[in-house]
Amino acid sequence: MHKKLPCIVFAATAALSLLADQPAYYGKIAQRVARMLPSRHVSQHSFDDEMSAKAWTNLVNQYDSSHSIFLQSDIDALKDMEFRLDDALKAGDVSFGWRIRDLFCVRLEDRVAFVTNLLETGEWDFDVEEEYRWKRKDAPWPQTKAEQDEIWRMRIKNEFLSQMLSRELDAEEAAAGEPREEPEGEEASAPKLTPKENLLKRYRQYLAVMTEPDDEATLQRYMSAVMQAYDPHTDYMSPSSKEDFDMDMNLTLCGVGATLSMDDGALKIVDIMPGGPLDRDGRVKKGDRIVAVGQGDEPLEDILYKPISKSIKKIRGPKDTEVVLEIIPRTDPTGETRVRYRIVRDEIHLEEQAATGRVERVVLNGVTNSFGYVKLPGFYGTMDKRPEDPEYRSCSLDVAKYVAKFNACDVDGMILDLRGNGGGSLVEAVLLTAIFEPPTPVVQIRENHRIYVLPIPEKEPSFAFRRPLVVMIDRASASASEIVATALQDTGRAIVVGDTQSHGKGTVQTVMQLNPDDGRLGSCKITTARFYRINGSSTQVKGVASDIRLPSLMDGLDVGEDKLPNALPWSSVDPVPYARVWNLDTYVDELQRRSDARLDGDSAAESRRHLVEWFAETSEKETVPLDRARRIEQMREDRRMRRMADPDIELLSEEEESDLSPRERRARAAKREDAVLKEAFNVLHDLVTLTGGAEAPAPKRKKMPVWMNNLFF
Repeated sequence: MHKKLPCIVFAATAALSLLADQPAYYGKIAQRVARMLPSRHVSQHSFDDEMSAKAWTNLVNQYDSSHSIFLQSDIDALKDMEFRLDDALKAGDVSFGWRIRDLFCVRLEDRVAFVTNLLETGEWDFDVEEEYRWKRKDAPWPQTKAEQDEIWRMRIKNEFLSQMLSRELDAEEAAAGEPREEPEGEEASAPKLTPKENLLKRYRQYLAVMTEPDDEATLQRYMSAVMQAYDPHTDYMSPSSKEDFDMDMNLTLCGVGATLSMDDGALKIVDIMPGGPLDRDGRVKKGDRIVAVGQGDEPLEDILYKPISKSIKKIRGPKDTEVVLEIIPRTDPTGETRVRYRIVRDEIHLEEQAATGRVERVVLNGVTNSFGYVKLPGFYGTMDKRPEDPEYRSCSLDVAKYVAKFNACDVDGMILDLRGNGGGSLVEAVLLTAIFEPPTPVVQIRENHRIYVLPIPEKEPSFAFRRPLVVMIDRASASASEIVATALQDTGRAIVVGDTQSHGKGTVQTVMQLNPDDGRLGSCKITTARFYRINGSSTQVKGVASDIRLPSLMDGLDVGEDKLPNALPWSSVDPVPYARVWNLDTYVDELQRRSDARLDGDSAAESRRHLVEWFAETSEKETVPLDRARRIEQMREDRRMRRMADPDIELLSEEEESDLSPRERRARAAKREDAVLKEAFNVLHDLVTLTGGAEAPAPKRKKMPVWMNNLFF
């Protein structure tokens, strides 16, 4: 129990004077958010001291994620509000958001002054063997100014050394004629800044951006910290943020087709929209971070630490115009690698999002099988049109058409590829499951006051495909993808193959206006429901575990719900009655044994496994050497391994690369997936062998309980 002071003394006098300069309706926003969260969020958790402490931690880390700008004494001084934000916001007091911002600006000015002096007067000794801890999100704040100065001395030395050696390695590779990624569109006559000039420019820009007065950005940061105390998908959207959220529907203002979030000052690519420019281009990946943006041949503008809304507007623009993105690849957690890509803005083409399929002939151990293969990028469905309408779209209908072709070809089995599928229509997920199963429960949904089941209804055609089935997933398979995979896994209908687990997003979000009559207040995106498997287990955090694990680069990266702060925990409900459709899961142990034996004798698979292990080890390292000898060898190895992982560098000159069409680039990017897909086909081949080519037994037709049919929508 934490002793509380009356609301009137929550903030210091100076902070209260700041509040007087803020728009009066900011207090209304705070009060409405404080009332809405406990009643609308699926957890039904009261907005109390526990949530106050999480919000406080979120806000402090938003301003100082590296735990190096504030001193421990600053943190101690701010702790007077750690358990009082709930009461302050209920009273309409948002002054703490400005109090921490003002303190941050003072401390940042001091740090940039230190950096400037260090770069102007300091001399570096790169023969001394010392280590810099670059991962500091869990590090303690410095106790003294001297300790803080030492942290920053090593930080700047690290950045200086990284830039210096990167240029040496560029020259070394150029002299050796090695293929490498060249920044596209850089003018040869443009002067290249020295490491010292570059660092001075970066930190001065950081200071200018972070200290620029922007009340809406300060409120957005504060209220997001509060709402994300409940879970990482719950968020506040100011009017301009909501405008950005809705702008993708405007076909006259196009972008690159990506969902973005802030990540240590950069724009992290959270998701790539199927059919969008980035997806069609194939070079930029989920997890990459955008640090600079340019318009055509104009100079690039650094967007580090700038408000996300302003940066997104620079990426958007008219159709057929060119935007240049400077990227830190997801495979480089240190941020040393920078690559530029030219992307042509465009609308998202529905035909590029649609399911694609083919029949594949697979030969293994002298036996040939024909298999159906369907790649489904997302669960799309037109809700306001009927099937006879020319503009009607349905992923389940599209997949059903491929299945009809597979049945006509008498294929021996099928792969449903849900890798990279971030979800979509829940109804389409149920209808897709119906293609492979008879009427049965598919998923349970828990809202605030009820739990209900979505089944395959009796009236829908079902069980169109009855041969052995493999479902492919990865760490980016989420939501509706996880629903389909678990339904088919729990009933023994399919074998799940891929990464250790899927993303683990077992929640649903709803966007709500704080006041429909006053647009100034903005909106809230709140988690309002959870998904559960029919066996009662949640897909939250744990996701879907693959029956057959294959080596994956994504398994070594910070990708997935379990990597997000304040993610809702795994939970369970009672299972619902369901029948097992088949017994494919009984073959898992033998399938894994055969796959392991096959991969152990494959040199390409062994190289991939080594690459996966290297990425995992690199991602876990918290320190880097600051002596030249060790660091340059480490950077050489990093470059070599990343070149192995990136098919776009593979033995192509810059001219050859630039001549490729977007479709060709996409096809080349798909080659990296061929190793995983090839083994998935082999697993399916083994499954057909073990089952003797049998089909799933025809179900005994039992009428679905009325209560289940009534719950379908």
